[in-house]
Amino acid sequence: MSELQIASRQTPDSLMLFGFWYRALPSAQISRNRLHKAMLLDAPLVIGRDPQGKPFALRDACPHRGMPLSCGRFDGQELECNYHGWKFDAHSGQCQVIPSLTSDQELKIDRIYAGSYGCEEHDDYIWVFIPEPPLPGAGFTKAAEPSSPAPRVPTFGGGYKIAHLTAELPCSVDHGIIGLMDPAHGPFVHQAWWWRSRHSIHEKRKNFEPIPMGFRMSAHTPSSNSAPYKLLRLYADADSITTTIDFVLPNLRLETIRAGKYWFSSLTTVTPITRSHCRIDVVACWNIFRWVPFGPALLKFVFAKFVEQDRQTMENQSEGLKHNPHLMLIDDADRPAKWYFQLKAAYLEACRTGGEMKHPMAGPVTLKWRS
Repeated sequence: MSELQIASRQTPDSLMLFGFWYRALPSAQISRNRLHKAMLLDAPLVIGRDPQGKPFALRDACPHRGMPLSCGRFDGQELECNYHGWKFDAHSGQCQVIPSLTSDQELKIDRIYAGSYGCEEHDDYIWVFIPEPPLPGAGFTKAAEPSSPAPRVPTFGGGYKIAHLTAELPCSVDHGIIGLMDPAHGPFVHQAWWWRSRHSIHEKRKNFEPIPMGFRMSAHTPSSNSAPYKLLRLYADADSITTTIDFVLPNLRLETIRAGKYWFSSLTTVTPITRSHCRIDVVACWNIFRWVPFGPALLKFVFAKFVEQDRQTMENQSEGLKHNPHLMLIDDADRPAKWYFQLKAAYLEACRTGGEMKHPMAGPVTLKWRS
């Protein structure tokens, strides 16, 4: 099979991955004793906080007749469906009350669940663990405990700043993710006088290595044609400044920049909302440039500019994708995208067979491209 034939088969399939943590909503949007709607992986959720501030997430559908629980009442402990008054524990989803039952009816209501999800709060976001959906008609039971905690932005000591932003993308999660890891679009999509232009394009060589459930762009000196790199030289010798970028299934991009005792890190996610709609969320932490007036606001402006450029690009691309065009991936610039699809396929195959996931990378690889 030719390289072009292989490339054409490694294109987005819109399959969403279950069994992972996903960012649901920014923490600031979730107030106590109120219910908030969200959508993750085509599943409607109702999210809230108890009186102690602990978040919870349930499927936004009463198991009785499907009425959205977000339409009902929340007393701080239980959600009440506004159709027939069924009540469910906010954290476990277990049914507590069915008002229509008479004293001689022995329905075991403690076996009825509204469908609850693991829920954690880190770095200004509510994270929800989305397990494999039950079989059609099987209903929900007590939620299984997630096997690992929700991801967090890497930090290196106290005294740091934090900022976040979010943007909706009118595309599948696959297009959002491969756009996120694409190294060649920068000079064309992210042009700015204070950043870079297409005239700064030059050849780059980066080393990659396999890591569990993903791959890493090994620690390297940041690109010399970017403005932040030049500013970082105020803190450290150019050769001592390093950047490391990880991609980990299902949707995590972690970047860490170190300059002596100073650092910058970010965790970016592309979250599938539906099969044709996703959302990008960026959370950054740093202890560099803390002396810069309005530093967090300035950094958020830069991030917002980048994300808006990506969003506009995805919106334009979605017009072309409506006509189901032939797509292809090339080496070396599109190799990370190929690894993503191979990792995704390997994970799904391991889930299907119950076997060990086979990593698509046999070892370290050096890639070259121009950007």
